Amino acid sequence: MGLSKTTLVVLVTLQCLFSCAYLVAAQGSWALLNNNAGISSMHTAVTHMNTVIMLDRTNTGPSAIKLPNGRCRNQPVERISKVDCYVHSVMFNPGNNQVRPLYVYTDTWCSSGQFFDNGRMVQTRGDFEGNRKIRTLQPCGVGDNCDWIELGENLATGRWYSSNQLLPSDNNLYPFVYLLPNGDLFVFTNRNFVQLNWNSSKVVRGYPQILENPRNYPSAGSAVMLPLTWQTGFGFAQIMVCGGAAAGASNARNANAPASFSCGTIVASSGNPVWAMQNMPIRRVMGDMINLPTGDILIINGAQNGYQGWGKANNPALNPVNYNPVTKQFQIYAKTNIPRMYHSTANLLSDGRVLLAESNTHQFYTYNGQYPTDLRVEAFSPPYLGAGFNGVRPAIQGYPNRIKYKQVFVVNFAVGQRVGAVEVNMNSAPYLKTMLPTKAGNGWSVQVTAVPENTIAPPTYYLLFVVQNGIPSKGVWIKQNN
Repeated sequence: MGLSKTTLVVLVTLQCLFSCAYLVAAQGSWALLNNNAGISSMHTAVTHMNTVIMLDRTNTGPSAIKLPNGRCRNQPVERISKVDCYVHSVMFNPGNNQVRPLYVYTDTWCSSGQFFDNGRMVQTRGDFEGNRKIRTLQPCGVGDNCDWIELGENLATGRWYSSNQLLPSDNNLYPFVYLLPNGDLFVFTNRNFVQLNWNSSKVVRGYPQILENPRNYPSAGSAVMLPLTWQTGFGFAQIMVCGGAAAGASNARNANAPASFSCGTIVASSGNPVWAMQNMPIRRVMGDMINLPTGDILIINGAQNGYQGWGKANNPALNPVNYNPVTKQFQIYAKTNIPRMYHSTANLLSDGRVLLAESNTHQFYTYNGQYPTDLRVEAFSPPYLGAGFNGVRPAIQGYPNRIKYKQVFVVNFAVGQRVGAVEVNMNSAPYLKTMLPTKAGNGWSVQVTAVPENTIAPPTYYLLFVVQNGIPSKGVWIKQNN
């Protein structure tokens, strides 16, 4: 995956002949989208309507934007502001970079959420009065007024720092949870891993401990499942875990302890799994890992020293790093000038950019000091979005809005020049079986086969990309049905 050697050689030659512009493009580029989104987003989620839900906790005191029309939140058990007229959640529009206030009633600090099969965000738990709450938001288009709805029914058990996973049909500090191709769950806390059968609620087996440091809160590593591929029958499931605080850093309250360089990859579907360890070029704690449309992994945000918590880290990791799972190579990308450490987020947008939101290393909104509360929203454009690739960038022209498992369907696309391989994927799910493109009128047509079952891609909305020679199209939202 990634940029072909041929493309790189040609472009580097052009750089030497004409300018240094390609060097910048090869490292990616940054753009500030909104200088003040009103809140510092602790949780960010991109909806199938191409809008972005941003959510902070409610016990921060005043944010930087008030609820409209004089509305206030009257919450008698709130610990900070029992009458609160400030916004703690917004809907961000990447089309015009503006925000719309949303209303959330109970505290969402260290809660978790998941999109259900109908595209609805179901957001659960939180702190104090929000500990057992269930909140939903059905995404809407730009100009509509969808908002949070808090259900009257509570969860049976309150949880904090929990995780949510969409299933086919945890009381821990943000465990990493992934759905394996056999339908079981891969659950990871600190250095320990298990395979859990969620139907029987039984641990099927344990995995070897990852080497070196712990990886969950407050050590705050990051993790991702590498793309499943049709060539392996979607059965080869690899989990990659990177970074985290040094062992003992939080117990010693050492905000200067160097974070971890190490990444570990394990084949969770193997009968004899072992950890393959590598070092990143930049050490990182509180990072985020993003599946890119190319199959590469972007490692972004975080700090190089310290651990997770208010004022517990320093030396921000300003450079994103790309990881190619095929070559197993890292590449350092262009740096931002905005530190994004505790309570910052990263999300892939449908146009291939990565959206970065906020950072707050303080208990309340604090706009002075070394790392003030940051309300800015920016976007990182990976190298594949460079203008030099526009001639070989596919543009999807026709596709089904909904597909069923094992369905064979057609995607039509236009492209200035056909070169190299074409693949179709549902980010951040599998690479689909893709036949060779054929000419169709002024464009091209490619036959694609959907995944075989719901343990590979549970029913919900996915971004569909056409990738030619490592250069992705803009994504379109497609609904995977049973």
